[in-house]
Amino acid sequence: MKKKLSNQQLEIMKILWNSDKPLVASDILKQNDGLNINTVQASLRVLVKKEAVEVAGIVYSGTVLSRCYRPLISKNEYFAETCQNIAGDDSRSSLIASVISKETDLSELKELRKLIDKRIAEIEGRQKY
Repeated sequence: MKKKLSNQQLEIMKILWNSDKPLVASDILKQNDGLNINTVQASLRVLVKKEAVEVAGIVYSGTVLSRCYRPLISKNEYFAETCQNIAGDDSRSSLIASVISKETDLSELKELRKLIDKRIAEIEGRQKY
């Protein structure tokens, strides 16, 4: 997915990311009072076209059949792609350094260190063969 999401589409994605099951449009609406059903349905159609979500099935919502949706990309994948688009190839390390310099939670910094160490080990492991 190489296209930027609108604020409304991102709000819908957040709801889908936080759900442990596929949701119908009315379920999404219940979780965000700032949206209306027409906006949710239009945004879901666009998200399907962008391949950010898929129709997970058809279920009864009350007495009518409705499509239920699930995300095709994870929150981390979207965040990484968005950061890449903002920073470009030249300044990724400065973007990461900026995030690290603002972090005040020691456990978060330790978690970041673990992630970096793990990724380094993965890359070094591939280069040995």
